[in-house]
Amino acid sequence: MKESGYKHLYGLVPSRRLGRSLGIDLVPFKTCTYDCVYCQLGRTTKRTIQRKEYVPIEEIVLELEEKLAGIDAPDYISLAGSGEPTLNSGIGSLIRKIKDMTKIPVAVLTNGSLLWLREVQDALDAADLVLPSLDAGSDALFRQVNRPHRSLWFAQMVDGIAGFTKRFQGEIWLEVFLLAGVTAIPADAQKIAAMVERIGPARTQINTVTRPPTETYASPVPFDQLRKLKDLFPGHVEIISEAEWPGTTWGLKDETNTENILALLRRRPCTSGDVAKGLGIHALAILKHLDALTQEGQVAITRIDGQTFYTATGTNAKKDSHT
Repeated sequence: MKESGYKHLYGLVPSRRLGRSLGIDLVPFKTCTYDCVYCQLGRTTKRTIQRKEYVPIEEIVLELEEKLAGIDAPDYISLAGSGEPTLNSGIGSLIRKIKDMTKIPVAVLTNGSLLWLREVQDALDAADLVLPSLDAGSDALFRQVNRPHRSLWFAQMVDGIAGFTKRFQGEIWLEVFLLAGVTAIPADAQKIAAMVERIGPARTQINTVTRPPTETYASPVPFDQLRKLKDLFPGHVEIISEAEWPGTTWGLKDETNTENILALLRRRPCTSGDVAKGLGIHALAILKHLDALTQEGQVAITRIDGQTFYTATGTNAKKDSHT
């Protein structure tokens, strides 16, 4: 089956956190409990806390069996994608089926908003690694940064992550996403650090904006400042922002997709969604390619009416015309 034939799988994707990761998308595009100001995928189109089988688990299993038969084993199979994966009521069943199918570890990337639900905790118990996020240290900033569904509360969310961390037999890697002038103010970062101490993750991973965010005011924190803020946090702490490794493309070597992307962008400016739809490749995989091409100078970014457009640069378009 060609890449475009997979409805629910994407990758292998090079990841700063998980190495070579095979992604599984468990919800339709931008179905989420949050509408984060920094999200690389744009505004949430369906903000909900309703759990149901948005994507049939059996379809995913069939795709996964075929995909794994044709590739070298990835470092992780990651449940993530275009929204909040724990919204899919079949996530527990899927994890168990994957564990019966392969020894490849299963990671769940979640915003942590539903971990207060016993049914969600039970569903994730069989995973090897869970990576929740914590972007604020108060309810006011939680609502400003994450823009959660109206029925979700900050204390409830923190209690859920802390409670799950205590019972989970695998590891918890907690991502803390900081924004310049908002949560990167030392006093507010200290409030987040206090929540981290309460949660007690195996790792705390500090991140900031590296891709075009939903809201233009969601600004990245300079790396020097991230290093200073890192000292506020307890336990094992690492900075995972791409600012720490400028210019890296994280092992992205899919020349077929690269050439197809450049060919499309030479003809007209496109959003990441346009490229994904045009080439039949998952939106998150496309963003990885576009990030790499932007760092290499082969693609430029333009923002028009709140949307981010990508274009092939003139220099590389000319160079490629002779190949």
